[in-house]
Amino acid sequence: MRSLDDLLGEGVSGRRVLVRADLNVPFVKDKPGVIADDGRIRAVLPTIVALRDAGAAVIVMSHLGRPKGEPDPKYTLAPVAQRFQELLGSPVEFAADTVGESAQAAVAGLQPGGVVLLENLRFNAGETSKDDAVRGAFADQLAAFADVYVDDAFGAVHRKHASVYDVAARLPRYAGGLVATEVEVLKRLTENPATPYVVVLGGSKVSDKLAVIEALLNSADKLLIGGGMCFTFLKAQGHGVGGSLLQDEMVDTCRDLLARAGDRIVLPVDIVVADKFAADAQTETVAADAIPDGWLGLDIGPASVALFADALAGAKTVFWNGPMGVFELAPFAGGTRGVAEAITKVDGFTVVGGGDSAAAVRALGLDEAAFGHISTGGGASLEYLEGKALPGLLALEA
Repeated sequence: MRSLDDLLGEGVSGRRVLVRADLNVPFVKDKPGVIADDGRIRAVLPTIVALRDAGAAVIVMSHLGRPKGEPDPKYTLAPVAQRFQELLGSPVEFAADTVGESAQAAVAGLQPGGVVLLENLRFNAGETSKDDAVRGAFADQLAAFADVYVDDAFGAVHRKHASVYDVAARLPRYAGGLVATEVEVLKRLTENPATPYVVVLGGSKVSDKLAVIEALLNSADKLLIGGGMCFTFLKAQGHGVGGSLLQDEMVDTCRDLLARAGDRIVLPVDIVVADKFAADAQTETVAADAIPDGWLGLDIGPASVALFADALAGAKTVFWNGPMGVFELAPFAGGTRGVAEAITKVDGFTVVGGGDSAAAVRALGLDEAAFGHISTGGGASLEYLEGKALPGLLALEA
């Protein structure tokens, strides 16, 4: 892949550069337009600043949420544009559409060193269409805006979307600094990682992580499993899980994984349970094999945190994806906090695999600098570790 440094070396002054960013930020629940975590905006800033300062006219595009191929005020990027401008410290013009009159006017008036943000890509059905011709037609409109394409949206490189895959075939293409860093980090995890290599997996569903568990059984020394997915594994061991999240159809699969992995898969030994899913619920900490009927497991307990911390202590490489519990509710944040703090003490290379894990680091007020790398793309990271070919990276390499 040609890099941002390669592009800057060629010179971009006066050239129009179309940047695919991942500005798909979360918003505060019940507070429309209030950004809960601006980490993804911050992550792309170095690339935008480098292009702006080199005299490029920068056109930024991104998706937000999952609108159904047409404009939806709920998913407008307008609040993102405002925060983007604040963080950038210079004006960001916001186009009220993606390839329509507003966007065309904004791009036509864009001067060297200027920045414009287009409205949500997914307001156009062509962005996510599975029809190559429909997707290609939208890509033609986007590509017409610029002389050069830069992909710095690592969180979207596993999608075969117009702005990620098809535009790259229509313009000289380069990997932004963020994408280049993410790929370098993932290569360290997949190409002879330093051992012991310990992986921490959480999140809700085993089915979402099955392929990566299968892949990691070939390379990881330990897989520590928490979050909602741990209950399907506990059921596979023959334990009752009360009213906890459970994928019955995956129990046999988990039983097979446990048999093949032996002691390399480590499960919680105690669970924080609640009588309801709420911050004011009655809670208890019980043994993992003694969850009361009707009660919900919502976090791993302190003994599990200690067990996981012990497994992490001697690691030379750590990958963490998925919270240990419902960290958004204070009574169930202890497991995620405890494991995250244990990871910060590892004397080795540590990677937070994006998504909810990265959000948890910031929401819990943990020091981001204490981790080796915090990814911006949970889904993309997992698919890379599974060994899948990611369309956005293939397009940049072509």
